Amino acid sequence: MSTVETSRVRTVASATGHTGQRLILGTRVDVTTYDDAVERIAVWTNERRGRVVCVCSVHPVMVASDDPTFHAAMRAADLVTPDGMPLVWALRLLGAPAATRVYGPDLTLAVCAWAAANGVAIGFYGSTPIVVERLVDNLKRQFPELLVGYKHCPPFRALTEDERDEDIQTIRESGVRVLFVGLGCPKQERWMAERRDELDVVMLGVGAAFDYLAGTLPRPPAWMQRTGLEWFFRLLIEPRRLWRRYLRNNPRFLIRFARQYLAYRLDGRG
Repeated sequence: MSTVETSRVRTVASATGHTGQRLILGTRVDVTTYDDAVERIAVWTNERRGRVVCVCSVHPVMVASDDPTFHAAMRAADLVTPDGMPLVWALRLLGAPAATRVYGPDLTLAVCAWAAANGVAIGFYGSTPIVVERLVDNLKRQFPELLVGYKHCPPFRALTEDERDEDIQTIRESGVRVLFVGLGCPKQERWMAERRDELDVVMLGVGAAFDYLAGTLPRPPAWMQRTGLEWFFRLLIEPRRLWRRYLRNNPRFLIRFARQYLAYRLDGRG
């Protein structure tokens, strides 16, 4: 991308009005769109330095509110998209009426479409070999020109120093400009924050997008996504893994955000 094109992308992002942000329970969430996010990523791939994109739902917000180190990792991200409808509604209530959802699986597809059209190599880090192979196969069927230069499924345990160094070296040598990270929250956000100064790629933590786009997990119906009931669909699919998360986080989010919104209104900004 030329200097003129880079300048145009920045101008477009600014002119669309999607460069604002709000704090939701202390976590920054950006007011953005798919086009704006892809335009930013396009600029960043040309900069040759580490960038971090987080897709944010209620779960990361609540983890950040409980864990200062995770909060710092989220705060340091270059872009935090509203992945869940509750955060979109929160942004609107906090004075960003044009806020829209930028959902991890759909953002992944949008970035892959751009990468395929522009000959930009991408990579995948996380999940299992079966999931990643199916994911790549599905993406290549949809985007035949897509260049996948790296795939790695790390073990489900803490890495040794040698393994960590080997991963970094292999990613560097792969030539990928965009790396999708599917380790799940909060592991993927920590992973990206810890490596942003060691890798010159744009990293996107997209979590369950690997499984959705691979077809190993069913995607929620559109009406459940629109009405903020995706969490309930996921609970029905994976009850043993997710029931504690939703039981702990959802009520606390509602109570804490109600307090935040009340303070916002009383401050005269609502």
